Amino acid sequence: MAGPKGPKPKHVPLRTCIGTGERHPKRDMARLVKTEEGHIVVDPTGKRSGSRGAYIVKRLDALEQAIKRKALEAEFEGPIPPGDLDVLRTYFSQF
Repeated sequence: MAGPKGPKPKHVPLRTCIGTGERHPKRDMARLVKTEEGHIVVDPTGKRSGSRGAYIVKRLDALEQAIKRKALEAEFEGPIPPGDLDVLRTYFSQF
């Protein structure tokens, strides 16, 4: 009997970007969460509680696509506060 041919490849969870529609490893994505106060914030740990959550690939153009397509408003079921958009743009511009 032959043994296994090597270690089993590790499972890599994938998420779909709401900006581009592309699937990427979860590690390459930023999770956005709608807080209880209604603000949209980046969740660097991926574990923050919130009423809604979405993933965007860590690129400013992906965020801009999500804003232009109104994907953020659809995902979070309402308008995004302008101050929150400024904070998100600042965060995504560092990648």
